[in-house]
Amino acid sequence: MFGRIKRFQQLWTHLGPDWLIFRLSYAIRLRSGRIRRQSPPYAWEALPLSSAVGAADLADPETYLRHRLALAPAFFFAPAQRHAYAPLLSAWDAQETTPQRLGAEIRAGVLRYFEHTPAQVGMPPDWHVNPFSGQRIPADQHWSQISDFGYGDIKIIWEPSRFGFVYALVRAYWRTGDEQYADLFWTLAEHWQTHNPPNQGPNWKCGQEAAFRVMAWCFGLYGFLDAAATTADRVANMARMMAASGRRIASNIDYALSQRNNHGISEGVGLWTIGLLFPELRDASAWRERGRQVLEAQGRALIYDDGSFAQHSTNYHRLMLQDYIWALRLGDIVGEPLSAELKQRVQRAGEWLFQIQDGICGHLPNYGQNDGALVLPLNNCQPQDFRPVVQAACYLSSGTRRFDAGPWDEDLLWLFGASALESPAANLPYVDLRANAGGYSTLRSAQGFVFIHCGRFCDRPGHADLLHLDLWWRGQNIALDAGTYSYNAPAPWNNPLTQTMYHNTVSVDAQSQMDKFSKFLWLPWARCEVRRDVRSAKGLLAYWEGSHNGYQRLAEPVAHCRGVVRLADDWWLVLDRLASSGSHTYRLHWLLPDVPYEWDERDRRLIMQTPAGSYEIKVGMFSDSGSVSLVSADAHTPRGWRAPTYMVREPALSVALECQSTQQVFWSLLGPGKSQVRSEGEALFIEAMDWAATVQLVIDKEEQPLVAAVELSGALDDQLRL
Repeated sequence: MFGRIKRFQQLWTHLGPDWLIFRLSYAIRLRSGRIRRQSPPYAWEALPLSSAVGAADLADPETYLRHRLALAPAFFFAPAQRHAYAPLLSAWDAQETTPQRLGAEIRAGVLRYFEHTPAQVGMPPDWHVNPFSGQRIPADQHWSQISDFGYGDIKIIWEPSRFGFVYALVRAYWRTGDEQYADLFWTLAEHWQTHNPPNQGPNWKCGQEAAFRVMAWCFGLYGFLDAAATTADRVANMARMMAASGRRIASNIDYALSQRNNHGISEGVGLWTIGLLFPELRDASAWRERGRQVLEAQGRALIYDDGSFAQHSTNYHRLMLQDYIWALRLGDIVGEPLSAELKQRVQRAGEWLFQIQDGICGHLPNYGQNDGALVLPLNNCQPQDFRPVVQAACYLSSGTRRFDAGPWDEDLLWLFGASALESPAANLPYVDLRANAGGYSTLRSAQGFVFIHCGRFCDRPGHADLLHLDLWWRGQNIALDAGTYSYNAPAPWNNPLTQTMYHNTVSVDAQSQMDKFSKFLWLPWARCEVRRDVRSAKGLLAYWEGSHNGYQRLAEPVAHCRGVVRLADDWWLVLDRLASSGSHTYRLHWLLPDVPYEWDERDRRLIMQTPAGSYEIKVGMFSDSGSVSLVSADAHTPRGWRAPTYMVREPALSVALECQSTQQVFWSLLGPGKSQVRSEGEALFIEAMDWAATVQLVIDKEEQPLVAAVELSGALDDQLRL
């Protein structure tokens, strides 16, 4: 009983009374069947075109098509531009993955799940079967009666019904003029409609999924508008599908908003899109205004002032940006602009992504939850390349491009037209990021950077990863985030990579920094504080320091402070000070890429042969006890694995240094070359090929900075005192 009261208090503190009251009332409505009665399942025949549209003279499909051709609101592009776009589009097809290749796969019954993993699903597919497990979800139940987690990972069921493959079909059609792409789109839309009556089955369960479907259907409708396969009956059916989707989203959007994440934004985009592009629908005006209100409110609440996002995830940050780029641009085209304040927030969100991006490959830290979502797959770049969305966000905000011309410009052509390709490239530099509202910092070096998470949560965290550190060098992710494998897979893969022990930080007694309250909720929310962030006069040294209170909840509390020293050009010294009145098991962990390596367990040194050159990590501690281990692809646990995207896992190198102690200071030296490290008293002495460093520490005084002074000598000369 005491435990339940404590958890209730934590929910009240972190999520607030309004959230608790709403969730309680929602659970009652769900279990009592009230939601099902308010939004019952029905056959498509119960929603004829005459019922969907507001004007009786549009009830005939031929009349409706003529109306759409003459008076439909403008979209991002028009059929008349297709022939002019074709050579521009084909110029980006030097990459291995082209829309024509994807189109051939789709015709052969192969879909790429989460933009990566191919699966044979048949053509048309069975919309209710998991192709990897063969598991089927009932298609004859109201969506509210279907368990979120009772049928494996429901996201696998949802993925084809997002219709993300439509973007590849349109892109291929505009390159080639091949009518088979249009016919395939309409065939699949009709088949989906037949096998998914409104409000029935798993594909109506999530309003966000309905919104993504709406976006893809609109892209297909406008993209194939001049194709022979686009008949009056098919366009009329699409209008009915839009009406049913609008009803579904509007009926339950309050639940999405209660999540305070991308769900509310996406559902707002869905209503906004239907309301703008289908004004002839009976409820279009109400949906448009509801969508506007949601998008404005969610932008103010969830995009922080520094551009970071409430969901604490780089992939969900991109999803949010693509949602807003679509909504803002569409509003401008139709003459219903969203506010300048919202556009400014989106601009800052795009800048935030840019500043944590690797400048060579365009990738970002695989930080936070990553379900593989890519709302607008409009280019031939790898899904991990964030240059397309950064480029589009920059152009939306300023009319200029962030990068020089490249395949990432295809998004600009589709969303803004050919003139966007002639805009100048700003080519602004990467700088050290200070996103205090979200709690993110970067330190840049000559050929790389580190990314650190250290903040106070205003919204629920996804991973217990405070003080996690990503390290990039010459386009290689050296110290990496394990990512997300699946939200609901059999053990040990039931979303374990959220735990502290799989991140690049220190865990205590095999516990995470917060307790797992439910599948997507940690409590109580730990708090971080940036304690130091300074640079030397010559710029050869930098120091960042932060701490968190996550382990203060233990019976014998532990204080954890992390310091990061940038030495010379591309060397990094990471220090972790742990202090408690009782004895604990402290474990420092690093996750590294799966590359050829040499491992010296006695010297605690790993030399990796990366595609960009040799790179070394050496770890140690001031009291020379404990043990070190290296594991790759453990057969029984998630240790030594990474998930670069959803439902994909790959081997990685996991180095862990562990000891039993009351107080301890771990050190880790990472750099592109050989080095020697020794400790003496409260100092570390480092020798590299052409320079040396002395680092004076403060080991046993928690209130003082962990590093007191750093001095460089040899070919490089600089000093920093705190």
